[in-house]
Amino acid sequence: MIFAAAGLAFRDIFSAPFRAALWKSLGLSLVVLIVLWFAVTALFENVVVPYLGEWAPDMPSWADGTAGFAAGLALAVLLAFLIAPISAIIAGLFLDDVAEVVERDSYPGTPPGRPLPFVTGLVMSVKFLGIVILGNLLAFTLLILPGINVVAFLLVNGYLLGREYFDFAALRYRTEPDAKAFRGRHSVMVFFAGIVIAGFLAVPILNLLTPLFAAALMVHLHQRVSAADGGLPLQPVAPPTTLPPAAGV
Repeated sequence: MIFAAAGLAFRDIFSAPFRAALWKSLGLSLVVLIVLWFAVTALFENVVVPYLGEWAPDMPSWADGTAGFAAGLALAVLLAFLIAPISAIIAGLFLDDVAEVVERDSYPGTPPGRPLPFVTGLVMSVKFLGIVILGNLLAFTLLILPGINVVAFLLVNGYLLGREYFDFAALRYRTEPDAKAFRGRHSVMVFFAGIVIAGFLAVPILNLLTPLFAAALMVHLHQRVSAADGGLPLQPVAPPTTLPPAAGV
């Protein structure tokens, strides 16, 4: 079931209905990276270089050129490291669009899910950003232990990614307690699906599409597991719009 869902998700992310979310995600990521490039460059030229000039006024011109080259190289490395996290948090803003396409096109006989509240979706995007950063730091930390770093990367990210994205798919139909209980009943399958997502995340360039792939995979998985486990709720559970009345009122 996991590999079938993964195959469908991989097909989905390159399909026509997904292209709007894909191009919006990549376009906004590129804009953010360009803004960061100019911001950090301006910081170096207007703050760092003048400070170095005051600190070492007799610094030869070649040293100044070397410092500029080193700063440019460090900036390029930093932006390369930030590509995946930035694209992840931006793509996270379009996950409901992705889920809606999958539900409509692949499961037309089921009721459509409800979009998550904006704040909930934003929180999930920030969580995914933290997962990506944690996974990369873990991989860098364990570089001295070949093989172990790969296993650790897959296990840690598989566990975290599986939880986050399955919850995303389930919350479109279920209350939060029900979604967590449902995930708990299928925790092994969710974990291995998370490892598939972690493997996708480890592939350069392709990892820019990880949030879209992960959302599609987990929507497929949630739909199929729900069908095998008694079916989806007849209607998506809407979030409460008002607080319940106090006792005795």
